[in-house]
Amino acid sequence: MLEILQQPFGSFPAVISGWARQQSQAIAMRDDAGELNWAELDDRVERLAARLLETGLERGQSVAILGTSSIAYALVFLAAVRAGGVAAPLSTSASRSQLEGMARDSGARHLFIDAAKSAELGEDFLPGLDHVGLEGIDRWMAPAGTKATAFDPAPQDEFNIIYSSGTTGIPKGIVHSHQMRWRQFASTALSYREAGLDVRALASTPLYSNTTMVAFLAPLLAGGMVRIMGKFDATKWLELAEADRTNVTMLVPVQYQRLMAEPNFDTFNVSSLKLKYCTSAPFSPELKREVLDRMPGGLIEIYSMTEGGVVCLLAAHEFPDKLHTVGRPAPGSELKVLDDNDRPVTAGTPGNLVGRSQTMMAGYRNRPEQTREAYWTDPRTGEVWQRMGDIGRVDADGFVELVGRAKDMIISGGFNIYPSDLEAALEAEPRVAEAAVIGVPSEKWGETPLGFVRLEDGVAETEVPDILSAVNSQLGKTQRLSALHLVNEMPRSHIGKLLKTELRERAAHLAK
Repeated sequence: MLEILQQPFGSFPAVISGWARQQSQAIAMRDDAGELNWAELDDRVERLAARLLETGLERGQSVAILGTSSIAYALVFLAAVRAGGVAAPLSTSASRSQLEGMARDSGARHLFIDAAKSAELGEDFLPGLDHVGLEGIDRWMAPAGTKATAFDPAPQDEFNIIYSSGTTGIPKGIVHSHQMRWRQFASTALSYREAGLDVRALASTPLYSNTTMVAFLAPLLAGGMVRIMGKFDATKWLELAEADRTNVTMLVPVQYQRLMAEPNFDTFNVSSLKLKYCTSAPFSPELKREVLDRMPGGLIEIYSMTEGGVVCLLAAHEFPDKLHTVGRPAPGSELKVLDDNDRPVTAGTPGNLVGRSQTMMAGYRNRPEQTREAYWTDPRTGEVWQRMGDIGRVDADGFVELVGRAKDMIISGGFNIYPSDLEAALEAEPRVAEAAVIGVPSEKWGETPLGFVRLEDGVAETEVPDILSAVNSQLGKTQRLSALHLVNEMPRSHIGKLLKTELRERAAHLAK
């Protein structure tokens, strides 16, 4: 199998079948309901793929999946790809209308849905699709021993569609090709095998998220075992990591935060951990440092987008003095920093990040105009770069520090104000546990910064005015917060992204 992983392109389904032949009795996948060895995994993927083809799936057609992560969910994902289709996992946190829009956009014929979501959405949900219950796929799949028609993927064939979180509008379908996925994960899988790592991965973020693929696709390509966790719970995660002797995992910052806050954390043995990844949301230097101090193994932060573009890596255990950054562009990735007129800025100056690499999306599904808008073409060379949507600066050592989201930048009295600077000042206050800053309309300045804070336990609400005064005294005149509001909990998506759209709605309500 190592020879295949060394190739510039290969077939995911062929690798799955290869590992099944090579290590048929080794455990491939676990969840709360049971486990499958590699022979059983391959057999079920083949039978599901055969049944998909029997019921009309065409090459390049999507297979929609909706429900809590499980072995059944993972099997359908893999079977869709094996059959020559396109896996289209849908977010369980999306509204009914968003789900209907995503399913139509994907062009799916089949909808695999679990009982909970089916009961929630009702019998009249997407009546034009063939509904299959995830709990009943063993009865739906083709008979034991059935093999699906051979499928030899081309590099440009679509592998999956990942729908955006919708935090910036209607979810967009981000299309990844077989070539992109191979480039992303084959080399990682190869590095595991060459290092002699018997991969035991714990995937605790949803399978509809691109984040999860690091703990799902790469370990399977490496012939490892993947534990699929339905819903994250800190105590449960620690129990599973200890029982499985987990050595590879992917967690988002809010999950690391919850693990660090777990009172019984130090009673669990997680000494098997070798590699911990993090991505998807801002990861504070303080939290990185605590994770390094209390959890064994390396800590690697990944900065990129589901759409692709530049990939930055921070091996936090190797660069403890760079925890305020997201690392440097990975080999094969390039980064530029541009001003608002798409001109390069001087070194160290904040600007709009654009990047390119070999892992860039094929485009947004059915949205050619938005696909074009997502790219920047260098007028000198004609090279196409992905707009990352972030404002950042590059230090003298080539490490990238994020300043904020481009859409979140506040322009007050003609000055650019970066919310991350103000959030850092607020979170440096011992009484503040978490902070977020947005821009709100101002007759005098056009926009003005407004802060939200979650206080540390035991801090009274009456201290908020004093916190505002203390923080503003340390900020420049153009940066000062116009007001500070208390929240019990920051609004976040299922993978921990801060939902500033909800904070803006709350601010608009407070202004009335």
